[in-house]
Amino acid sequence: MADATMRVAEAREDGVLALTLDYPARRNALAMPLREELHRILDAAQSDRDVRAIVLTGAGGTFCSGGDISGMDVADTPTGLERMRRTHRIIRLMVAGRIPIVAAVEGWCVGAGLSLACACDTVVAAEDARFMAGFGKVGLMADLGLPFTLPARIGPGRARQMFLYGTALDAAAAERIGLVDEVVPKGAALAAATGKARFLASQAALPIALTKQVLAEGLDRALEQERHFQTAAFLGAEHAEGKAAFLAKREPDFRGR
Repeated sequence: MADATMRVAEAREDGVLALTLDYPARRNALAMPLREELHRILDAAQSDRDVRAIVLTGAGGTFCSGGDISGMDVADTPTGLERMRRTHRIIRLMVAGRIPIVAAVEGWCVGAGLSLACACDTVVAAEDARFMAGFGKVGLMADLGLPFTLPARIGPGRARQMFLYGTALDAAAAERIGLVDEVVPKGAALAAATGKARFLASQAALPIALTKQVLAEGLDRALEQERHFQTAAFLGAEHAEGKAAFLAKREPDFRGR
């Protein structure tokens, strides 16, 4: 990657590929260069038979703080559609690819970070983890497959509330509604997630791949719809206001926009 302070760190052991989002300046916000690097690694792993499971985590006590608002520069429809197409490659590999993925969540898991966690097959969270959709604060709808993956995890009613109100959930509440599969002490999420990934890596690979494929039915349609809807939101006045408010560290004023 061009920016040495922004990377996806890799480690391999016992058939498990551990990936760490590492962008300290933005609390591991999913900037476009970081998305490109994540896609490159995930795509290469699909054809690497030595990789049988993946763990995804974030550096510095934060899983992912969301999209990088400072880099959301969509000026026209073709640019927006292409941005979404490139990002959706990641979600297709995570949700429908052959390799099971376990998320290890410490600290905040917001917006695009929540989307990444929900694209994983298992979510392990530390007690200090916090989950929030939060897209509405910047005048956007949920994306990166979250309108597909979150209802599949917690049901459409609860997903609707998270989307509309943007309230934060702690790890215990997230576990109660099925957003999180296991809660562990602070600092222990990566070790616990790695243990689950090692178990998955020891299992028959084909049934896991086929199961993921079946459960991904409908993903392509959902992503194509999201691609067009989010592009429209990118070009709207409410996103312009939300982005300006975020960068100015003030509350947005969406009235009449």
